[in-house]
Amino acid sequence: MDIRELSVPGSYEITPNLLRDDRGMFFEWYRFDKLTEATGRSVDLRQGNTSVSKRGAVRGIHFADVPRGQAKYVTALNGAVLDFVVDIRVGSPTFGQWDSVLLDTEDRRAIFLSEGLGHCFVALTDDATVSYLVTDVYSPGREHGINPLDPAIGLELPIPADELLLSAKDIEAPTLAEAAESGLLPTWEAATAFVASLSGSKENQ
Repeated sequence: MDIRELSVPGSYEITPNLLRDDRGMFFEWYRFDKLTEATGRSVDLRQGNTSVSKRGAVRGIHFADVPRGQAKYVTALNGAVLDFVVDIRVGSPTFGQWDSVLLDTEDRRAIFLSEGLGHCFVALTDDATVSYLVTDVYSPGREHGINPLDPAIGLELPIPADELLLSAKDIEAPTLAEAAESGLLPTWEAATAFVASLSGSKENQ
């Protein structure tokens, strides 16, 4: 597999090697050793989630308090989504910026997002099925959102605005500026310190 860092530090695109024959296809969609080698840190996966979405559904921008945060390894099992990573770490050199990866059943790519980053996707097809492996279990009091339509972030959603489907929670979420002003966002210092604390663990795996 090929792993490359995206323009937002701490996020990576993973492209697997697809092996095809007359029976179908086989590929490795997750390798802890390859990810550790590329990122320089350990990834302790603790929960797996799956969502199924209609075309136009938007999920996010979601994030968790740091520490411990919630890193995510995300791929599409059916259909297609455009997946976004948003830098919401106050003090980061790329604060407020984003990058995206198309997750579909053609290239079978995945995306990895470190703790402290915001995550969002828009479903491009009906029955878009997304699998998330995450580094901490769901903790409602520590998980938050930012409005994905915040013009200051400017996510380029490839679905007409009148066809987007958002939850009430995401619609009512604060803008990036409001979240920063209220102290809700993780800091670059806290996020990088937490990830650095994991960097030595790879030698013990």
